[in-house]
Amino acid sequence: MYRNLFLFLCFIMVLTGHAQSIESPNRQLNLTFHVDNGIPYYSLLYKGKIIIEKSRLGFEMKNIPSMVDNFSILKSSTSAFDETWEPVWGEVKKIRNQYNELEITLEQGSPKRTVIIRFRLYDDGLGFRYEFPNQKNLSYFTIAEEITQFNLGKDYTAFWIRGDYDTNEYNYTTSLLSEVSHQIDAATEEISAQTPTKEISVQTPLMLKGNGVYINIHEAALKDYPAMLLELDSTGVILSTHLTPDPLGGKGRMQTATQTPWRTILISDNAADILASKTILNLNEPNKIEDTSWIKPMKYIGVWWEMFIPNGGSWAYADTSNIKLDEIDYSRIEPNGRHAANTENVKRYIDFAAKHGFDGVLVEGWNIGWEDWFGTMKENVFDFVTPYPDFDLNELKKYAAQKGVKLIMHHETSASIPNYERRMNEAYQFMKDNGYDAVKSGYVGTIIPLGEHHYGQTMVNHYLRAIEKGADYKIMINAHEPVRPTGMHRTYPNYLAAESARGTEYEALGNIKPDHQTILPFTRLIGGPMDYTPGIFQTDFSYYDPNVKNRVNTTLSKQLALYVTMYSPLQMAADLPENYERFADAFQFIKDVPVDWDDTRILEAEPGDYITIARKKKGEDEWFIGSITDENKRVSNIRLNFLDPGKNYIATIYADGEDADYETRPQSYTIKNYRVNSKSELAIPIARSGGYAIHIKENSSQTN
Repeated sequence: MYRNLFLFLCFIMVLTGHAQSIESPNRQLNLTFHVDNGIPYYSLLYKGKIIIEKSRLGFEMKNIPSMVDNFSILKSSTSAFDETWEPVWGEVKKIRNQYNELEITLEQGSPKRTVIIRFRLYDDGLGFRYEFPNQKNLSYFTIAEEITQFNLGKDYTAFWIRGDYDTNEYNYTTSLLSEVSHQIDAATEEISAQTPTKEISVQTPLMLKGNGVYINIHEAALKDYPAMLLELDSTGVILSTHLTPDPLGGKGRMQTATQTPWRTILISDNAADILASKTILNLNEPNKIEDTSWIKPMKYIGVWWEMFIPNGGSWAYADTSNIKLDEIDYSRIEPNGRHAANTENVKRYIDFAAKHGFDGVLVEGWNIGWEDWFGTMKENVFDFVTPYPDFDLNELKKYAAQKGVKLIMHHETSASIPNYERRMNEAYQFMKDNGYDAVKSGYVGTIIPLGEHHYGQTMVNHYLRAIEKGADYKIMINAHEPVRPTGMHRTYPNYLAAESARGTEYEALGNIKPDHQTILPFTRLIGGPMDYTPGIFQTDFSYYDPNVKNRVNTTLSKQLALYVTMYSPLQMAADLPENYERFADAFQFIKDVPVDWDDTRILEAEPGDYITIARKKKGEDEWFIGSITDENKRVSNIRLNFLDPGKNYIATIYADGEDADYETRPQSYTIKNYRVNSKSELAIPIARSGGYAIHIKENSSQTN
């Protein structure tokens, strides 16, 4: 009924010249655009349900007349597009990019200016953006606010973190949208370098469910533009763009010809379809790197977690303060005896990586400057090329090469952007000279220059500049504390992963809720892979110090499952080598699981509750399954109908033990082998905040 009424109204508006509309290729989504009293609006229908009611479009400007009204449709056109492309790496071997497009050129009466709004309607969602062509009355301009609405018209359950210009490392809250304003203070935690908005806002990707549908709102291809937050009105059902400001209060310094990022809305009546969507990737430009042979997905370990555990190591070489990078003489400073990035310890990690087939070893705290930084806002903290006295650069370079292991560079920028950009060429060249092909960059702290934000236009441009510069030097990038990804890894596949959310380091504080990993794939990972750093086997910190009661809030089996459910082409085995040696049989799954895939199937999914994903190894007839749950135990029922018919397989299942529980028995697990085929069905119990992992290989004996 609703669909017929909607289409009838669209037909009437088109006849009268007031509206334009398109359908998705499968005809399940319908978009309508119209101008009402000079104001542009759009609306969206899915399977007869109104998803986005009449919603405004436009811009408030600084110091020039705004572009919010007095518009008429100058011209419009529709087109269709269908291609299939292959990513350099990814969750699937091939991606279909099929959409119907509506291009609207609007003319503003006075002053006479034009703007193009381009809509692309896919089978699973909508992308649209604003384009400003070259024109006489619009050249340089600064946006005061983008007026893009998402008028939901109904209340939905939301999985959200509060709006902030500098961090999204919050725990997620699940509530009705109408309840956000009442819960936002309780959801605001103390985090380094945070700047919560004064307005009631949430961050994207925003996951919603209710009224029989699942909706995800985000953006794609963010560049030369500030990141978008979503501001809630008093009812909680109308969301509006809220851009990250610059130090002068502007929200985008623009020069025609230019365009905004795509605003994206994913829609389905099945939560699994949201996880499987490739619309955000498709809205990004194709790969710009001609030779990609040097881009290699990798599994790594690292000198990292030991700095988080009780009585662990230190990033700093000495316990001192008030140092100056250009003046400090480490030969006259007494070492603290806890510096983890020392030659012998790094060799120990290299030996472990070589023994177990890992590609790389990340080393944090190798370079001078760490003593006098945390909690300060210093311009000149690191030079990115000078090692500590106990880090023998040349010796480790030779040792790693002999073992066939790559060292991974760490650049903590201390959020001092002028310092990093000034030294970037030298730092990247230093990496190439010493055999480093990948870097983990960090942006901890308040951005320098002061007044800039992590998610502002200046920083968005900086992150992309670092990626492009990395491509020039054939360096792969793993950025921590940057703006959350928006699919740019299609265009720059050397951008392997990012953090941009609350990751495993917060587990050291016992401060990640059991449902966190069941929400992240529906939120943060919608825009791109996350370096979540899973694989913590020793979850109870009293093991290191009886007085410390913190714990990682998962079972050991759930940690294995994260290697499948938390997609990344850059995966870390984050725990200490000695802990993996204690649980060698479980560690086998981490050794076996790949980081690049030919196929991905979402077997079951419900945001905030559970996720089960199957992935096929690149170039092999091997499948890996990961399943996780929240604080509630459950039974996972799956079918293996994705296996090749007529073939027999062996499934090695790593599951929670009968008495497993993330609080009382997190290390209780079982490992069993079963013969399976495409007709097999499995029912596997999962403990509270638990999970299971499965490795499926073809049975060469071919017997049932």
